[in-house]
Amino acid sequence: MSRKAWRDQVVETALEPEVEIIDAHHHVWESTPFPPFDPYDDTDLLTDKTRSGHRILGTVFVDSHTSYRTDGPEALRVVGETEYAERIAEQALARGGAEAGICAAIAPSADLRLGAAVGDVLDAHAAATRRLRGIRHMTAYDADVPASHVNGEAVMMRDDFRAGFAELVKRDLGFEAWLLQPQLPEVIDLARSFPDGRIVLNHLGGPLAIGRFAADPKASFAAWKADMAILAACPNVSIKIGGLNMGMAGVDAAGRDTPLTSAELAAAQRDHILTAIDLFGPARCMFESNVPVDTHHASYTVIWNVFKRLSRDFSADERARLFKGTAMDFYRIDPALIARS
Repeated sequence: MSRKAWRDQVVETALEPEVEIIDAHHHVWESTPFPPFDPYDDTDLLTDKTRSGHRILGTVFVDSHTSYRTDGPEALRVVGETEYAERIAEQALARGGAEAGICAAIAPSADLRLGAAVGDVLDAHAAATRRLRGIRHMTAYDADVPASHVNGEAVMMRDDFRAGFAELVKRDLGFEAWLLQPQLPEVIDLARSFPDGRIVLNHLGGPLAIGRFAADPKASFAAWKADMAILAACPNVSIKIGGLNMGMAGVDAAGRDTPLTSAELAAAQRDHILTAIDLFGPARCMFESNVPVDTHHASYTVIWNVFKRLSRDFSADERARLFKGTAMDFYRIDPALIARS
């Protein structure tokens, strides 16, 4: 059975379709990506945006390892991804209507280990798009998560990385912090060392329930919560609520014959999501789909239904922050670049 056929065993109607949404984190691949992910290009993104039943006004494109330049200086080849994201954003904006607003903010990759020299890369990204709002240097690493090993251990503690991070701060660009639960003390140190740095924690800080963390999930959750509480005391850190369908936190549909419904996923993911919102507050939290990575285990419609179910007890103003306002503010999204509400 194909991944799509498996997902399509659960078909839901979008709940509360009037809720205005900025999808704070997604990827796009121009060509077939590395396994195990499905192809996901701008046509696929537009299909999710316009046909999911949810009112997606705009989206945030994040580092997707796609469309790099094939020549020129090695450090600048990543700028090809920004050029690609800018192109599809402008084309959708020109068509207008519900299509407008994809990639309304762009956060590509740059190697902060270049130190001060990364400034040239950041400036090249900025020259390629009016939508540049930050970068992601992937730092996720844990010995029990084999796919993370390419990123190296303790990258955020390196002097060269921090010299590069200082270049971000000079330009008032955000840092997309993709890390795993045991690395939370590192990003705490980074946030304290650069109080003027704007950091957004990706995917709830990478909670883990695999490897050594599977032996005592309650203890693992408690350790994650304790570190998240310390990080939440750093006012320069915001957080993306999502990314729990990647299989690492043990609250998704991995290994099942059929997907989970949004009600079932809401019950499974409730503790992680509501704990994070309680710690950081809606003004620093934003919902993310993390497609197409999270759609490995749930459809786009189902993912947003989960968030709507879990946020029902919040006030109207708090929900507006979670679904739209925080992302608009953090990414300084120009209202002229999203779909009309």
